[in-house]
Amino acid sequence: MALPKVNRLKSRRDFQAVFREGTRRHASHLTLRALRPSPSSKPSCDTVPQSVKTQSTKQITPAQIGISISTKVSKRAVVRNRLKRQIAAAFYQLLPKISPGWRLVVIVKPTAADIKCVTQQFLQELEQLLEQAEVFNGHS
Repeated sequence: MALPKVNRLKSRRDFQAVFREGTRRHASHLTLRALRPSPSSKPSCDTVPQSVKTQSTKQITPAQIGISISTKVSKRAVVRNRLKRQIAAAFYQLLPKISPGWRLVVIVKPTAADIKCVTQQFLQELEQLLEQAEVFNGHS
């Protein structure tokens, strides 16, 4: 299952921001770069009417996810694309648990091309990495 468009990290600038400012977590086949949602500057309560406060809290961006896989993993695009689809499918299952506003990039290591039961392995590793980075709901 593919990730919904609102949950995809697309632009080069977004990827660079995550690489530059995000925290790093490592597993045997994947590396996670996670960038916390930026805290919105909250004006004082006296100067802003109640209707404006409720509008600003509704504009929470969903979590955005990018997958980076280099030719070091495999020279064959077929293999790289299959791995990318399997990681996206694993993320699709974890998406309801992820807190909104996070920007995540998963880097696939060359060892990932060698594993057999790929989707289940990726699901376990991603869950472990997301727990370490405190990305799940309730860890913010």
